[in-house]
Amino acid sequence: MKNIVSIGSALSAILLAASLAGCATHSSPQSPPTLKSAYQKYFLVGVAINRDIATGKVAAADNVNRTQEQVDKDVALVKEQFDQTSPENDLKWALVQPRPGPDGYEFGPADAYVNFGLTNHMYIVGHCLVWHNQTPNWVFAGTNPPPSATSDTNAAPARGPGFAGGFGAYRGPRASRDELLQRMRDHIATVVGRYKGQIKVWDVVNEAVNDRGTNILRNSLWEQIIGPDFIAKAFEYAHEADPDAILRYNDYGLEDPVKRKKFITLIKSLQAQHVPVMAIGTQTHVNVSSPTRKQLDQELTDLETLGLPIHVTELDVNGAQRGQGGFGADVGNNAATTQGGLVSDADQRLANQYANLFKVFKKHHKYVKVVTFWGANDGVSWRANGHPLLFDKNDQPKPAYDAVIDVALGKKTTK
Repeated sequence: MKNIVSIGSALSAILLAASLAGCATHSSPQSPPTLKSAYQKYFLVGVAINRDIATGKVAAADNVNRTQEQVDKDVALVKEQFDQTSPENDLKWALVQPRPGPDGYEFGPADAYVNFGLTNHMYIVGHCLVWHNQTPNWVFAGTNPPPSATSDTNAAPARGPGFAGGFGAYRGPRASRDELLQRMRDHIATVVGRYKGQIKVWDVVNEAVNDRGTNILRNSLWEQIIGPDFIAKAFEYAHEADPDAILRYNDYGLEDPVKRKKFITLIKSLQAQHVPVMAIGTQTHVNVSSPTRKQLDQELTDLETLGLPIHVTELDVNGAQRGQGGFGADVGNNAATTQGGLVSDADQRLANQYANLFKVFKKHHKYVKVVTFWGANDGVSWRANGHPLLFDKNDQPKPAYDAVIDVALGKKTTK
């Protein structure tokens, strides 16, 4: 695994340097710094964009309701502030291949996303190839009788008709191991191959680590039908499709030391098998109450023992009262975590927490290579009621934005 790790790290460094050279903002002495210019010597600062931003038009997608004027402002903000981009939804399996076979692909929105990144000289990430959620039922369907129905408290709920959200979401006859592996391979070869050389990083497998219990892996349909080696196979197929892409494993809740231990065990196991995991993604869906600066520092210190570049992949900070209890990112539980109104003194607490986060990211910049916000502003965030981002719904900077810039410039913050 040592050679693979060193190659992955070298690729990350080369691509990072190239991206910074192409994306850095050349501000005059009088110009206020942007996020990407303030952190250009530390790491890329990215953002997940929706279909409205990628196309520049009101697209009625991604559960957002923006006017054309708002979309125009969103696009301008992304271009001004960020030098890396991730797709919020349009490269997930359900969106890009809703139907089986070579004719089942719908590449229009994904193409628009990639073209946006290329046009604006941004470092482009692909998210995500294999996930237990937002995967069409046909992917898992076959002729093998399903097992008797049981309850899995670790599985995510279904995303609606036609989607497999985990055990219990799809209950029909199942594909065989070989059939599912072939579908996985065909999908990855087609999608990764289409954007070879353009998308620089792929989230190959997303959220496979179990939240509860002693098992390391989530009891997903991927794991049940293929077995635990579905992760290794996905990375193998992605590496075949684009040998130069940085391949990332991505998960949430790594602020929790119990889940982090499982995560590290999984990655070490993959490394021992010479699986081409070239970077690790920690989503970092956190809140204004936790983690503490010390806890986040310990998380990154532990992750550094893997010897891989660390990407903060889905950063937001929930300010809703009911979102202060943990670090979960299960889409089925999202509504509950953004209710109850905002915590008291929400703007100041948000600023304090973002300052703490970026102090730790900056401290660990030798390993932290990318920090990506999950949404451009509060108005398009999946946790809009929690006001979790640096810009409000009108794209105006909040006190948290100034706090993050101050950290980059070495200014003293309030906490």
